[in-house]
Amino acid sequence: MIEELARDRLGFGRLRPGQRPAVEALVGDRDALAVLPTGGGKSAIYELAGLLRAGPTVVVSPLIALQDDQLAHLRAAGLRAIVLNSQLSAGERAAALLASCDSDTFIFLSPEQLANGEARDTLRRAQPGLFAVDEAHLISQWGRDFRPDYLFLGAQADALGVPVRLALTATAAPPVRQEIIRRLGLRDPVVVIGDFDRPHLHLSAVHERTIPDKEAELLRAAREFAGPGIVYAATHASAQAAHDALASAGEQVALYHAGLSGRARREAMTAFLDGPARIIAATVAFGMGIDKPDVRWVLHADPPPSLDEYYQELGRAGRDGQPSQVRLLYRYEDFARARR
Repeated sequence: MIEELARDRLGFGRLRPGQRPAVEALVGDRDALAVLPTGGGKSAIYELAGLLRAGPTVVVSPLIALQDDQLAHLRAAGLRAIVLNSQLSAGERAAALLASCDSDTFIFLSPEQLANGEARDTLRRAQPGLFAVDEAHLISQWGRDFRPDYLFLGAQADALGVPVRLALTATAAPPVRQEIIRRLGLRDPVVVIGDFDRPHLHLSAVHERTIPDKEAELLRAAREFAGPGIVYAATHASAQAAHDALASAGEQVALYHAGLSGRARREAMTAFLDGPARIIAATVAFGMGIDKPDVRWVLHADPPPSLDEYYQELGRAGRDGQPSQVRLLYRYEDFARARR
């Protein structure tokens, strides 16, 4: 039944590893945690389980851009889907809340939207059958200080009375998995761990002694690597410096970080996804849920603060399975900054 549904409703030729056991658990009234690599088809788990369970499906998703991608994907498959976010007008919000009461609807919203009493009460009355948290590692990564509403998701699921819960992420070391289970209140969950070997990615690291040396290596790598690429930097200033160096060298490059206006970020994303920019220089604010399969390289101008985040970011290269490059530039003192 699951394979037929995947083929007939979602257009999948076959299920990917890890999808079937997670869907079977949810359909059988078991909570689930699925840790599958980037491009491993995590969203299909809540899509299939949502179609097989009674009631609407609530999907907690961290970013408006990611919500829009998920919404477009479901609507293209002919499924009912709505989004609740801060960009809606009062009238649009009222219409979305009304539509959320339909039993076969997928509802995308951020953790902060669940703190809204009107939205929470409407969703509770709709009797959702599945509560899914996408990018669930953010409970650990963002919940403690940046977006504390992530820490309350378990209580919000209790308030909605949802019978089954699902956590999805592309990377979570064992301590993070345990925190996700505890914070979301997953009850004896089925834990599905995917195969994280990605042999088509070539990983390398280059040690430089000074910041000018790192900048020179960045420009050499940009000339060496063909195709679209992402340069990740630890701070707004580092992303700006990488952007300026690449632009001065004649590269078509966009800039993306949380300090820019929403309009500037949208323009940068469009320039990289569909427009003239071959490269985007960015902080970790860019990339989550971005579906650009032909990114041929990812270069870290600074070390990420953890191996989990490093794996999350390098996974944006080669989503089409074609050979791609991942390179880390570092000074020894950069690791101390990353730990801080």
